[in-house]
Amino acid sequence: MTVAVAIFAHQEERRIGACLASLPLDRPDTLFHVLVNGTTDATIQRAMTAAGGRINVIVHDIAQGGKSRTWNHFVHHLLTGGEETIIFMDGDAQIAAGSIDALVAELAAHPMANAVAGMPMNGRMVETYREGLRAEGGLFGDLYAMSGRFVAAIRERGLRLPDDLIGDDGLVAAWAHTDLKADSEWVDERVLACDGAGFLCEQVSLFRPTTWGMQYRRMTSYSVRFFQNRIVSDIMTHEGPDGLPARLSSLYPQWLPRFRSRPGLTGWFDRKALRRMRAAI
Repeated sequence: MTVAVAIFAHQEERRIGACLASLPLDRPDTLFHVLVNGTTDATIQRAMTAAGGRINVIVHDIAQGGKSRTWNHFVHHLLTGGEETIIFMDGDAQIAAGSIDALVAELAAHPMANAVAGMPMNGRMVETYREGLRAEGGLFGDLYAMSGRFVAAIRERGLRLPDDLIGDDGLVAAWAHTDLKADSEWVDERVLACDGAGFLCEQVSLFRPTTWGMQYRRMTSYSVRFFQNRIVSDIMTHEGPDGLPARLSSLYPQWLPRFRSRPGLTGWFDRKALRRMRAAI
């Protein structure tokens, strides 16, 4: 197989069927890994039903949850090392037709690039996010691709995301921009935006109460991520990827005294995030 697709799924029984239905599961050169992690609902069963017995769709039942931990497991233990392109996506997203081909073609056309971002296709701020990805060279965890050459370098170095990192995309983008060096080696052209690849996410709606709790939990996680990013940025500036710890919580004692909640509604979630981080020590 020349393309591997990682589909991260935690408690996604409602969405995993639609996610897999949006993918070209019959592509002969592609191996799809459904990474069901830390799940207690029916995600496994529904993913297996959607896979329909295809031999190139493997549903993994991973006991421990956490996207970064699962990302590490996929990169270092499930890939063969011979893939030309590796695609990462979330199990609650639906992927636009032709996206895999577009991501593969974008990387092939730009050999210097380490990663390519898929583009959001819905939401009231969708154009702002799309412009931000183009201008800043970011990645959204919902859909992005990395070259096999770059992933091979990550594997060879034994680099891993901190297991308790919230979100993979920010740090992966930094690794890609710097070619696994410190931030002083940043090159914009190493991460590209691909307009031919896109994804749809479930939106928060007043008419769908199930999305309210989802957004509330998400906002607290975003605040944890905000504080974690300050730690990660300092490490990437001074030491580079080799300075990252196995768990960021090992550094919380020296960092938490420096953190303060932001004003306004964001501060409510910041305070909840800081309590969660103190409890992790």
